[in-house]
Amino acid sequence: MSQPTPDVREVNFDGLVGPTHNYAGLALGNVASMTHGGLEANPREAALQGLGKMKALMEAGYAQGVLPPQQRPDLGALRQLGFSGSDERVLARAAGEAPQILRAACSASSMWTANAATVTPSTDVSDGRVHFTPANLQSSFHRYLEPATTARVLAAIFRDEARFAHHPVLPATPAFSDEGAANHTRLAADHGEPGVHLFVYGRVAFGWGAEEGVAPRRYPARQTLEASQAIARQHGLTETRVVFAQQHPEAIDAGVFHNDVISVGNGPVLLYHERAFLDEQATLDELRAKMATPLVPIRVPEEAVSLEDAVASYLFNSQLLSNPDGTMTLVVPGECQERESVWRTIQDLLLAGHNPISEVVVKDVKQSMRNGGGPACLRLRVVLSAAERAALSGRVLLDNALHGELTAWVERHYRDRLAPKDLADPQLAKETLAALDELTGILAIGAVYPFQRG
Repeated sequence: MSQPTPDVREVNFDGLVGPTHNYAGLALGNVASMTHGGLEANPREAALQGLGKMKALMEAGYAQGVLPPQQRPDLGALRQLGFSGSDERVLARAAGEAPQILRAACSASSMWTANAATVTPSTDVSDGRVHFTPANLQSSFHRYLEPATTARVLAAIFRDEARFAHHPVLPATPAFSDEGAANHTRLAADHGEPGVHLFVYGRVAFGWGAEEGVAPRRYPARQTLEASQAIARQHGLTETRVVFAQQHPEAIDAGVFHNDVISVGNGPVLLYHERAFLDEQATLDELRAKMATPLVPIRVPEEAVSLEDAVASYLFNSQLLSNPDGTMTLVVPGECQERESVWRTIQDLLLAGHNPISEVVVKDVKQSMRNGGGPACLRLRVVLSAAERAALSGRVLLDNALHGELTAWVERHYRDRLAPKDLADPQLAKETLAALDELTGILAIGAVYPFQRG
């Protein structure tokens, strides 16, 4: 067992909400997204809510990073699908002939960077580098458009090849459907200790088991076992460092499209709903057998919080953060206060229980929540040593100055209301490109967008 690396910290890289933030209802199985589809959104408020959460966590002492949004509308994707002519003509034709495709090409879903990639810290692998695999997100067209730009952004920020390793996106086929860190949790004594990686999948591509009810019946299972296994191989994770567990099909059918909607882990703590895993006991037993430190499971029974309330409140899509004194802080969306059973569970089971959680912080991310993403969806967790943090390229670690510049940038460029019908407005496309061009200068990450690269 290798020794813990000194001054290792978890950096939460939050995705900036893009200027085309809208409620298109594109995500099958995401109850919030489907419920709010077609409503008017407020991109400016959404971006400022996200920046507000980042600033609050930075001021509380947590390491906070920023990732840029994708280029939207994706005019290249529209042209690939046969919409030709000027930008104005492409948008007009798509709006008239295939409005759902236009909505997909304008989606701001990259704000949920928990889906951007899967990350393995250098402490867990033999080559001593941090490993990244962008998610292929092939289960939905609007997210399938993201991986190429995601890969360029990650390569631009984590550029030092001696410290960072970048792997290719898995084949974009149903057999290797990969949704990123939303289905991945790392458990360890602390961030600097070697960890065990819990990969959660919804289905097996090359043959289901014989048991009845092993597959969801209402909504699709997005992550495959084969994809999770492939990422573990890419990153050089040995068998002693991985646990593969199947998500409970009933949870998927209730709207738990990713595992981070039904469980969250940090350090040795695993906070989960009793319907999170198909075989709960086997999952816990294997984690206990492989972890070098005792697992601290916090089980929320269904009698306390129903699957419906878990999905509506996003209790488990909260950020669980380590404090210097060994305690933990749980950052929950405001919707948790609106469900009596959820708020009571937070007070009686979590705060009053025998576990490291000592504080619950409520944040307003309602614009994101209405589209199906809570606090945990908005961040990609990257464990970095001091030397690795110093090796980052660009200006992506949040401080007061950067927060101020990004806030002013949002207020200059973002609209305060956006309905699906507005996506065909060619002026919106021009505004967005101008904003993104300025943003890459603020973040000093170079030409990562297709329009900047010719």
